[in-house]
Amino acid sequence: MTKLSVNINKIATLRNSRGGNNPDLVKVALDCERFGAQGITVHPRPDERHIRYQDVYDLKAVIATEFNIEGNCREDKFVDLVLANKPAQVTLVPDAEGQITSNHGWDTLKHKDYLKEMVAVFQKEGIRVSIFVDPVVNMVEGAVETGTDRIELYTEAYAHNYFSDREKAVVSYIAAAHHANKLGLGINAGHDLDLHNLHYFAQSIPGLLEVSIGHALISDALYLGLETTIQKYLQQLA
Repeated sequence: MTKLSVNINKIATLRNSRGGNNPDLVKVALDCERFGAQGITVHPRPDERHIRYQDVYDLKAVIATEFNIEGNCREDKFVDLVLANKPAQVTLVPDAEGQITSNHGWDTLKHKDYLKEMVAVFQKEGIRVSIFVDPVVNMVEGAVETGTDRIELYTEAYAHNYFSDREKAVVSYIAAAHHANKLGLGINAGHDLDLHNLHYFAQSIPGLLEVSIGHALISDALYLGLETTIQKYLQQLA
């Protein structure tokens, strides 16, 4: 079964909007685990507009499932944060400074040497590495040459086109996944996956190990409650 990692950035955004500690980010993370999530994901950014760097230390101290930290490894502060906390997984995302949300994967051919260097930095400390990539076979080939353990397929295009033609929307992801499997890369996925499109994606992608879902899941929880929402997402992956 594909694992569900809950991205709790939006909980931090809500907390930060009023100051204080309501909602309590650590409690929400622990509740997500208690309700069945198999991982917790955070994506700290330099301006700390949602996840604060201290949050990572606080979460690392209590998380019992897999802890996944996403971010741009070109930021020295991010690299230091990951190395200090040693999560189960680090996901390398090529965000620009001030970017609202991730909107593209790495060019693993152009940046192969740099990524190879950074992958080795994290793996030396026992941290599994995943590289955020678009569903392009050449990008998968470039990724394997970096020595990364996994790739994370950027799924916005799939989600955007799902309702118009879901078979067409998923075809490039299937091709990328087959190639990753052939090359021995683990496969994660994330971005705009939700209760409408998740099941079809998970059933279509061979070897899908993990999905990271935040915005849609937290939005659904406003109506359904967090426990019910997590159970519904797990059902889509079953």
